[in-house]
Amino acid sequence: MFIRMTAVAPGDLAGHTIVMSGGSRGIGLAILLAAAKRGANAVILAKTDAPDPRLPGTVHTAVAEIEAAGGRATAVVGDVRNEDDVARAVQTALDTYGGVDVCVNNASAISQTATTELSAKRYDLMADINVRGTFLLSKACLPHLVDSGRGQILTLSPPLNMSPHWLGRFPAYTMTKYAMTTLTLGFSAEVESVAATCLWPQTRIATAVIKNLLGGDEAVAKSRDPAIMADAAAVILTSGGSFDGQTVIDADVLRGAGVTDLSGYGGGDDPTLDLYVDP
Repeated sequence: MFIRMTAVAPGDLAGHTIVMSGGSRGIGLAILLAAAKRGANAVILAKTDAPDPRLPGTVHTAVAEIEAAGGRATAVVGDVRNEDDVARAVQTALDTYGGVDVCVNNASAISQTATTELSAKRYDLMADINVRGTFLLSKACLPHLVDSGRGQILTLSPPLNMSPHWLGRFPAYTMTKYAMTTLTLGFSAEVESVAATCLWPQTRIATAVIKNLLGGDEAVAKSRDPAIMADAAAVILTSGGSFDGQTVIDADVLRGAGVTDLSGYGGGDDPTLDLYVDP
């Protein structure tokens, strides 16, 4: 028998259960660690069952880190593109923690490739993970988010910047990320009792993707730590739904919460702006 908390103090996530796609490392894991320190439980749906020499961490090491931070977490090895795996992750949250309060659409595939050079296989991968995955996980969580009475969807996707500069750089990837955003805004409009928000970094974030694909150690040095996204996510998730229907930038969320000095997150004096963010 599960005893569910019906209210939490401001700034607290005690009794909340998060279901996240991905989360073995990087921004997703940073968000789960921040939530764990505030009392949240986590179910992590990820494919990373075994170590990869190119990438640190697995879904199992992520669980160990969360538990070391004082939280509770459960690994579900599976693919967000697979409806059965998604259903299994949600059922794990129900069986283990008694419900679902937060759905985080974190898993994403990237290929910054011109249209004529992008393979159909890579296009399908981005469309399936970014769009199908966001749809499947959110759909599976939604009835339980409604039952929660405090349900939230948080999607890591950008504001809809329709500048030709961004639309013309790599249209296929942009389309899939913008689709994540429009889905999330649609969920907000469709389900009044569930708050849905999109969060995006102002600058590049120092993750394995930046190091391995976008410039190595030099690029990492001009990127902020994933903690900035984690802290912004914590503000959103403890706001009582006040960010519902918005696409927000991490730095703006923190400044709105009174954090005026962002230098502690690294990146140097002039960190590199992220995609879809204008100077």
